[in-house]
Amino acid sequence: MTSITMSELAQRTETTQVSQWVTVTQEMIDRFADATGDRQFIHIDPQAASATPFGGTIAHGFLTLSLMPVLASKTQAPSIEGLRMAVNYGCNSLRFIAPVRSGKRVRGHFTMKELTEKRPGQWQRTDDFTVEIEGEEKPALIAEWISQYFV
Repeated sequence: MTSITMSELAQRTETTQVSQWVTVTQEMIDRFADATGDRQFIHIDPQAASATPFGGTIAHGFLTLSLMPVLASKTQAPSIEGLRMAVNYGCNSLRFIAPVRSGKRVRGHFTMKELTEKRPGQWQRTDDFTVEIEGEEKPALIAEWISQYFV
């Protein structure tokens, strides 16, 4: 993997990184339901969920959103020289477009829109982020994601 400085990365706006595929399993969905207390039947009861328009259980929208870090780690993005940590700063916008059915594979598309130094050693990055569902026309979600890097 290549390594670049923050200043070099800042010159790469409008570049898109696409992650490897990640399977959203029923076990992931069940564990997310347990962690969040969102145990609605459409997420955890395959038999009851099969009678819905979804045809089976679906991942929580926030589970799909929470895959951002793992999807970002599965891209070919270069490592950043001197990076001490990166933190999630939130989203300017977020829309859940289509459900992710249990067993489906998803991947992330990250397009860096902006990278600016907020103060010495602290950078803020804004990405357009889309979660693609394998074999589906519509994405699971679209968001404008903000993160901060500390070097």
